[in-house]
Amino acid sequence: MADEKADFTMKDKEDSEKASNEGAETKDKQTDKNTEPDSGPTHLPEINFPTFIISLNASGLLNLGALEDPTTGKRTKNLPMAKQTIDILTMLEEKTRGNLTDEEEKMLKNVLYDLRIIYVKETK
Repeated sequence: MADEKADFTMKDKEDSEKASNEGAETKDKQTDKNTEPDSGPTHLPEINFPTFIISLNASGLLNLGALEDPTTGKRTKNLPMAKQTIDILTMLEEKTRGNLTDEEEKMLKNVLYDLRIIYVKETK
C-alpha cells in the first residue's frame, strides 16, 4: 500500500477560493470588453455555396474598385487582391466540377466571367 500513488491532490481552501475569484473577475472584464451597443438583431444569410460565391464576388468587385468600401465610402483598387479572388474562384470551379447543381455552376461561371472582364479592363 505504501507504494501506491495517490489519485488525488490536496489543495488549500484559501488558494482555491482566491483562484476562483480571480477567474470570475477576469471573465467579467472579458465580457465587458466584448460587449458592444446592441444595434438590434443581425440577420445573416444562410451559409451555403451560393452565399460563399456571392461573398467572394463582393470581395472581387471591391478590390476592382467597382464597389465602394463600406468602411471608407471610397472606391479603391487593389488589383493583386482582385486577381487572387479570381484565382480562388477558378480553383473552386475546378475542384467542384461535377459536384454542383446546374444553378450553382451557372452562377459561378457568370461571376468568374464578370470579374475577369472587369479585371482585364482595369489592367489595360
